[in-house]
Amino acid sequence: MFNKITLPNGVRIVTESIPYVRSVAVGIWVGTGSRFESASENGAAHFIEHMLFKGTSTRTAAELAEQMDQIGGQINAFTTKDCTCFYGKVLDTHLYQAIDVLCDMFFNSRFDESDVSNERGVILEEIGMYEDTPEDRVVEQLFTAVYRGSSLARPILGRKSTLEKMTGETLRVFMARKYRARDIVISMSGSFSQNDVDLLAERFSALPKSKKARLPAAKYSPSIITKRKKIEQNHICLAFPSVSNLHPDRYAMQLLNSIFGGGMSSRLFQELREKRGLCYSVGSFLSTHDDIGLYCIALALSADSEEKALGAVADEVSKIKSGGVFKTELERAREQVKANILMGLESTSTRMNRMARSELIYGRVPDTDEIISAYDAVTSDDILRLANEMLRHDKLSFSAVGRVKSEAEYRDMLKNFK
Repeated sequence: MFNKITLPNGVRIVTESIPYVRSVAVGIWVGTGSRFESASENGAAHFIEHMLFKGTSTRTAAELAEQMDQIGGQINAFTTKDCTCFYGKVLDTHLYQAIDVLCDMFFNSRFDESDVSNERGVILEEIGMYEDTPEDRVVEQLFTAVYRGSSLARPILGRKSTLEKMTGETLRVFMARKYRARDIVISMSGSFSQNDVDLLAERFSALPKSKKARLPAAKYSPSIITKRKKIEQNHICLAFPSVSNLHPDRYAMQLLNSIFGGGMSSRLFQELREKRGLCYSVGSFLSTHDDIGLYCIALALSADSEEKALGAVADEVSKIKSGGVFKTELERAREQVKANILMGLESTSTRMNRMARSELIYGRVPDTDEIISAYDAVTSDDILRLANEMLRHDKLSFSAVGRVKSEAEYRDMLKNFK
């Protein structure tokens, strides 16, 4: 059963006690990611994520790592376009120390200039790694194109030009300004006591009261973008505007994704790889935010196979728009989703993540039965309607990395999408 406490300053603490397990996962979630940065601040949220591991007023970076390893715990963090999360997973007997370490990092990080300089180099290497990973690059350049003019177009890691101007002081100021109490959710799942909840409430009550951050505007613009790179395989990503996190069709859209390209039994995988052998990998995925979303189809294939593969994708789009989905496909997709939800209940980390994301997005944590009922309510007619609303040629975007052709040639190939 979920429990929620809202502190006077607006910080929310959501918990789920599971007394029959020995582990506990706890996360500090901040509703601030790269989307909430100005152009000159691009990369600040991710930079701060790194800096919180570089030492506090009472612990060095090495001591932070050693103390978590000493208790057999895991501690990590990540940044997305929408949020930043600092989390840990430990045995219940070591929860106090895990909370103490996470809170020390969150409230007392040093932002020493020498550490900033060193970590800037690490992040620049991380950017280089992504530049050398074409399956990531093709998606990132697509987002940059379709969301141009908004903060969603900018990369989470930032750019060298913006990172070079950041100092310990500018990062500290950004954190103080953007880490608002109303945008913070503490999530904890597993074996813990009321004393642990009280400790978190005491620590986070120190934050000043705040208003919730306003969501920056974003708009989708159909685009075609290519980048030449000397690699053996070309990487392609197609995109259509899709539903947001808050849209009532979000459950139907997830089932459509599963049926069309979400796994090995999906139409795209079976047709393009298994039957025709046109590519090594093919699949689809959703990238959603609270106000906007994308439905993406990704392929990795030889340059010689592009025209046939894009034609095959266009054929499958046409088929699902005209004929919808079979009952067996819908039931299979439903069972896959249910299995993922129910098997996730066996992990305290997954439970902690799900609670926090739900609280950040919806302001509440729906129970498992409610979520499963929402998927059960999706009909074949819902899928057919969504396919026709979403998979529109006039809204199609295209991104390619590798030994690419000209934009005119790709536009000609994309005419098959109707």
